[in-house]
Amino acid sequence: MKLIYRYMKPYKKVIGCVMGIKLLGAMTELLLPYILEHIIDVTVPSGKLLMVFFWGFVMIATAVVTRLFNVLANRQAVENAHNISYRIRQDLFARTINLSGSQFDFYGLPSLISRMTSDSYNVQSCVQSIQTLCVRAPIMLLGGIVVTLTMDRVLASVLCVMLPILLAVVAGVSRYGIPLYNKVQEGLDDVVRIMRENISGIRVVKALSKADYEKRRFSESNDRMTARDIKAGSVMALPGPIMQLSLNVGLTLVVFIGASRVNSGEMEPGVILAFLTYFNMILQSVMALNRIFMMISKASASADRIALILDIPEDQKVLLPEEAKQPAGEEFIRFEHVYFRYGEMDSGRPEDFAGSGRENCLEDIDFALKKGESLGIIGPTGCGKTTVVNLLMRFYDASEGGVFVDGQDVRTYQKDVLHRKFGVVFQNDMVFNDTLRRNISFGREVTEEQLAEAARDAMAAEYISRLSEGFDYMADIKGANLSGGQKQRLLIARALAADPEILILDDSSSALDYKTDAALRKAIASHHQDTTIILIAQRVSSVMNMTNILVMDDGRCIGYGNHAHLLQTCPQYKEIFETQMGALT
Repeated sequence: MKLIYRYMKPYKKVIGCVMGIKLLGAMTELLLPYILEHIIDVTVPSGKLLMVFFWGFVMIATAVVTRLFNVLANRQAVENAHNISYRIRQDLFARTINLSGSQFDFYGLPSLISRMTSDSYNVQSCVQSIQTLCVRAPIMLLGGIVVTLTMDRVLASVLCVMLPILLAVVAGVSRYGIPLYNKVQEGLDDVVRIMRENISGIRVVKALSKADYEKRRFSESNDRMTARDIKAGSVMALPGPIMQLSLNVGLTLVVFIGASRVNSGEMEPGVILAFLTYFNMILQSVMALNRIFMMISKASASADRIALILDIPEDQKVLLPEEAKQPAGEEFIRFEHVYFRYGEMDSGRPEDFAGSGRENCLEDIDFALKKGESLGIIGPTGCGKTTVVNLLMRFYDASEGGVFVDGQDVRTYQKDVLHRKFGVVFQNDMVFNDTLRRNISFGREVTEEQLAEAARDAMAAEYISRLSEGFDYMADIKGANLSGGQKQRLLIARALAADPEILILDDSSSALDYKTDAALRKAIASHHQDTTIILIAQRVSSVMNMTNILVMDDGRCIGYGNHAHLLQTCPQYKEIFETQMGALT
């Protein structure tokens, strides 16, 4: 709940105003039964018709004022709740996209999505309730008790005996319910994960006729979450029937005792009617308190989950030059005896640290590139090729050794300064539901000349020119209306558009034919001579003309040098070359 109070603090004045208006509305509402009792017991027996009309008008005016107060307060409460949840989502999104690779891997995309959606919605509902129900319900409850005590202490004593018991039941059950709602949200994370996997891989599911299998897998996850939700809801709903039964018993006692006192002349008939109205108000207030406790329980669990992300410590701090390693040479890019293990992170909770005992994904990677040189990385799937790039861009920090760009440890760069040096095309990169122009410029200040040149160098200009709308052609989500080769050329154009110092192409030409691939490499070499290029590929033909080639296997460097050198010194590279190039001859 600390998170909720933190975000409510900037709105404390307007929230206080809402609660004040709600307080006035509750107080005027408490007057209605009292006015009714006065009309029945005093005004009507007096026989003065004018006074009957007067008090009737007073009662109507009080009801109208009550509704106006409630409407005004509720509308402002909704606006406040939306503003607060908006700020939470904005901050959560900003923190999420700045998580390190290790932190992102630890929490996972489905969990982060559910925190952004269902958890933030639970907090929003709670904030709205705090401003309205949390004012009205206690005031109606306590005010109703006070007024009934002034009207008839005997009848009020029936109510006073029951309320402490009912409130104790609500508080006890709510305390037990918070851990249950935590488990519900964890179950929702799993449901979102399976749903996302199936939506993203729908073509594979259909192609392999595994729809029934995936339905069963989703059903199992959905059943687990539903069972947890039912358990939590059942526990939190337990006070409702108990309170309803108890208060109805109390209502019956009020009618029975009140009728006896009217018959004996100890009480006026209007008091019973007013008492029944107050009793109903008190009943609704207690039920509202139950709903508040349920909302607070859910919101508390959700707020804790959101706070874990917002308050997670930064595990990739920018180092001062004197704190960082110094490179052994002056090359533009250097890897010096780099080791890396996935799973090392600081989540803010010691029990979450998972780095110890992990196997190395990279072992003793050591190479250097001068500015304008090129590096091809080749090796079997899962050998650590992409991990090299992840360390170079500081998505992760090396476990041992040093990674340097332009003579500086990458840990001394501000992240945006470091990343502006790169143009990147990753495996399975994203084409956004936007125009080709905006997909290439991607929010950067790219001129029309740069746009056209990038498209031309990426071999994308030809197919773009054939489109009726050209660069203003609208790409579907994930580029569904583009072929695989068209998407890859569009993504390469995006990487080239800002004229980067370092160009990284991670298996970005797999959908291109050999002729287009060769033309692409020739255009990049001709028009981006000062750009240092790192190309990850499965084809020997894509890397054989690079200045240097890094051959990897199981996270280790098993060969380094140019094409001719590797044919003489690296049997694995020679085997790949003969297998692939022999198949083309």
